Amino acid sequence: MQDVPAVRGQADLDARVERVFADDGPLTRAVAGFEPRPGQRDMAAAVARVFGRGGILLAEAGTGTGKTLAYLTPAILSGHRVVVSTGTKNLQEQIYFKDIPVLRDALGVPFTATYMKGRGNYLCLHRFAAMRDDIEAGSPADRVYLEMVDDWAAATGTGDRAELADLPEDVPFWAGIAASNENCIGSDCPEFDDCFVTLMRQRAAASDVVIVNHHLLCADAAVRQGAYGEVIPECAYAVIDEAHQLEDVATQYFGFSVSNYRIAELVRDFDRVMAGGTVADEDGELARSMSRADDRARLFFAALALARATAPASGPGGDERTRITAADLDSVQEPGASVLDALNALEALVALAKQPTEDLRAIGRRAGEIRDELRFLLEANDRDYVYYLERRGRGLFLRASPINVSSLVRNLLLDRFAAAVLTSATLAVEGSFAYVRSRLGVERCEELQLASEFDFASQALLYLPKRMPSPKTADFAPAAGREILDILRRTEGRAFVLFTSYSVLRAVQASLEGVLEYPLLVQGTAPRSTLLAQFRTTPHAVLLATSSFWQGVDVVGDALSCVIIDRLPFASPGDPVVSARVEAIASRGGDGFADLQVPLAILTLLQGLGRLIRHRQDRGILAILDPRIRTMPYGRRFLASLPPAPVSADPADIDRFFAAGSPGR
Repeated sequence: MQDVPAVRGQADLDARVERVFADDGPLTRAVAGFEPRPGQRDMAAAVARVFGRGGILLAEAGTGTGKTLAYLTPAILSGHRVVVSTGTKNLQEQIYFKDIPVLRDALGVPFTATYMKGRGNYLCLHRFAAMRDDIEAGSPADRVYLEMVDDWAAATGTGDRAELADLPEDVPFWAGIAASNENCIGSDCPEFDDCFVTLMRQRAAASDVVIVNHHLLCADAAVRQGAYGEVIPECAYAVIDEAHQLEDVATQYFGFSVSNYRIAELVRDFDRVMAGGTVADEDGELARSMSRADDRARLFFAALALARATAPASGPGGDERTRITAADLDSVQEPGASVLDALNALEALVALAKQPTEDLRAIGRRAGEIRDELRFLLEANDRDYVYYLERRGRGLFLRASPINVSSLVRNLLLDRFAAAVLTSATLAVEGSFAYVRSRLGVERCEELQLASEFDFASQALLYLPKRMPSPKTADFAPAAGREILDILRRTEGRAFVLFTSYSVLRAVQASLEGVLEYPLLVQGTAPRSTLLAQFRTTPHAVLLATSSFWQGVDVVGDALSCVIIDRLPFASPGDPVVSARVEAIASRGGDGFADLQVPLAILTLLQGLGRLIRHRQDRGILAILDPRIRTMPYGRRFLASLPPAPVSADPADIDRFFAAGSPGR
């Protein structure tokens, strides 16, 4: 790690942080209803210590601890630039728009803060100027949304599409006008000085607190690895919140991927550049070269789809991943080599073009990058990576992911900082940080585990029904439907029902429709944000959902009084990345199930159950239908990690729990 920069005297920092959280301190005076909490004070003191002497702090702060203010306060008072990374953009915005203003009022210390998102969240003025001319050529819906973006672009100061609340999340044209890295032409862009990404970086370079998300943090590390320059300004200190998500994000960003979508985007952008009339292609050689690359890529992905069909797939719904080896790719080597040759020729022609525009140069650079990644993927011989095919809708992706990201996280992320705090409400398994330390490459560190400030003994009941069939049998889904219906009638709806598979969700949905007396919301019928808004505003609503609702969802109060989980959330053993990691652990003499799959499932389960109790006045039922938590030896590990709520197998206890004082009953 870096050397520790001098802070304003360790004793002075400790004392100032302590005063902020005193009973009569600045936060108590500035924030209505603020109550200093012992866990919050302990965490703030630990963060101040690690900022002073350097190193790494692992801090599990249970729900209700107030960990955000606990790490932001010493970060601000340290006097040095600090990067705060979150697992979700929602938490980013909460910190920037809610917590930072609170501390600005309370601390009486001048400081600046900004937030940075991935480039794809920002409008590219250069690309939008080119698309604006085509507004009339689009569909009626596209024209409406493009005109909305046009009006907004003239007024926005950030270019962050989050400001456009009425712009659908999946609007098709956004990819064509987003400031993505692949499309950027850098300082040669005519809009460079006014570019929203340029302005974002300038604000960050002048800020004391820089709020990013894990995707951008890892993207920045990957860019630095390739010597293309930094995205996030240099920071001495880092706080990584929602750190339980870091391994998954790092796995994505330090891997390789080539898809038919990526080729199609290259072709589309080439056509747009050529349609502008600023590139000379008198003999049509450039256009023929691009067309040749497109045709060969189509043949390659068709052959790849046939190769995929010969191996078993894994994954929920339409997301199917098939592990492959070099031998599995023998049948696509010839069409793959043709694509490599075509991309190589395209890159060379762009380099030889007379007076090429920067947009055309970017096309050549992208062709070279795709060629290099595809060559690596076709060789499929690096033992540190697992290779697989993934089908998403109409997209076919050839991917390679690192089997173990611990050294990458340590060398490319953690070692960049003099001090780093990794925190989450769920980091420890059975009271130990051993699992997360091994996955993230954390060696020497300080550890802090803070219990939740909530009284689970009175606020929650853990319900484990009797006589449920094994989740591996066909009887499970019908039995789950009957059990869920009974629970929902006792709770009068007001529930999240979280599933590990779409098939069980659909079966339960079919069993509830027309029978359940309460409004039923189902993932996939509307955007996630819309479903959450409907749930919060619809009395007695029930939401059926899968993985994307297990984390980062916050519903305070009576609207959510029950969380039902159908099965223990084990990752599919057939998933390519999971299977490769299990094999790697076994090769070292470990037990992949006990050392990887069980701890990962425990942390996932805790995240799902964590949706329920978000405030001291919240009360509710935690229900787990999977009988293995009671019948299998590893079930004790799950139970040992759960909140200390009373446990019952008697459904009548649900009625008694609510009769004892649940709000709204």
